[in-house]
Amino acid sequence: MAASETRRTAAGPEEHDDCRVGCRVGDVGCEDSKDCILEPLSLPESPGGTTTLEGSPSVPCICCEEHFPVAEQDKLLKHMIIEHKIVIADVKLVADFQRYILYWKKRFTEQPITDFCSVIRINSTAPFEEQDNYFLLCDVLPEDRILREELQKHKLKEILEQQQQERNDTNFHGICMFCNEEFSGNRSLLLNHMAREHAFNIGLPDNIVNCNEFLCTLQKKLDNLQCLYCEKTFRDKNTLKDHMRKKQHRRINPKNREYDRFYVINYLELGKSWEEVQLEDDRELLDHQEEDWSDWEEHPVSAVCLFCENQAETIEKLYIHMKDTHDFDLLKIKSELGLSFYRQVKLVNFIRRQVHQCRCYGCNARFKSKADLRTHMEEAKHISLLPDRETWDQLEYYFPTYENDTLLCTLSDSESDLTAQEQIEDVPIYSEDTSKLHALKQSSILNQLPLQECLKD
Repeated sequence: MAASETRRTAAGPEEHDDCRVGCRVGDVGCEDSKDCILEPLSLPESPGGTTTLEGSPSVPCICCEEHFPVAEQDKLLKHMIIEHKIVIADVKLVADFQRYILYWKKRFTEQPITDFCSVIRINSTAPFEEQDNYFLLCDVLPEDRILREELQKHKLKEILEQQQQERNDTNFHGICMFCNEEFSGNRSLLLNHMAREHAFNIGLPDNIVNCNEFLCTLQKKLDNLQCLYCEKTFRDKNTLKDHMRKKQHRRINPKNREYDRFYVINYLELGKSWEEVQLEDDRELLDHQEEDWSDWEEHPVSAVCLFCENQAETIEKLYIHMKDTHDFDLLKIKSELGLSFYRQVKLVNFIRRQVHQCRCYGCNARFKSKADLRTHMEEAKHISLLPDRETWDQLEYYFPTYENDTLLCTLSDSESDLTAQEQIEDVPIYSEDTSKLHALKQSSILNQLPLQECLKD
């Protein structure tokens, strides 16, 4: 139940008549659908759910002796709604769910539930026997608000202590998930290796907490042949490896809340997720800080060839590969055709589209696979046989064929690389200022034209 709805409830326990509340209450804790990730040229893929950790502690129901694993929090919430008609508002903002439940379980044995919860009557217009009451526990109650704040402080203290211990730990031992190289010492050695060598960046080591559990969670997904980003399962390890490399899925899914507990930022402020903290205006903070880039770490991002799956860390290497391997000289084409930055973008997106559809842009022939297309274009010398500009210089190709196409970000827009004709075409022409028309007439060069004609005659 949204916080805005709970704050409309009175500070003290009372009854409310609302025939619409039943629908909302029935939905709390029962929603199984997850946000989907839509990517260009891919079907929507479900990010998956939270897995239950073996040996995880259990949480009791507030009103009975039923117990549920901590990782199955939604089942407990559903049980309390259906069996006891108790709704906990903004449950995702509770820093320590287990301690929160244990506290209120004890308090409910000391006083009636109506002393703490607001009572919401549903189906109030129906006959009395069809009416029902639900009990809302929320932070409008001062005791609940104080409890949530104390749990947040306690949790933050625990997390910071754990993080400091991991930062100073020199007995860490881990194995790279991609090349099986072993690392001993500090955890940063392994994390920086995966970011530098495999372009798998889960964040700076100092931003991560419970690192061992985090790495075990990721390794378990890979062992189950599951992509870390889209979390789709594949038939074998090689297929998974190719998928993550081609789709640039060597990253975790930011929409999967399972990973939130491994980042310190999610424990900093009560009621704020990492996304909300990131969106806060930091201008006032930056005004009082000197520019310090000492902690900046730049990791290479690979650009993919237009015709094959080859990747290069620099655009220069990619240009050389396409020229030597496929006889496609993008710099030469840019110079000969006088392509501005935006025309380069349209050309790249056009080629990407044609290759994805397995269509030769030189002769419009279609093929069953990209490999067959590439073989044909190389043998027929059609790679360098671009169609007329009218074919690819279309507005639709302003939009990237692949959302994560790094090549588009590295295209040059330098005017020195353009032909003389292109530079002339791009020179703007400004009209004369007509705000002072009388002065313009006196000084205009047009006044000299009649005099020159007379002298000629």
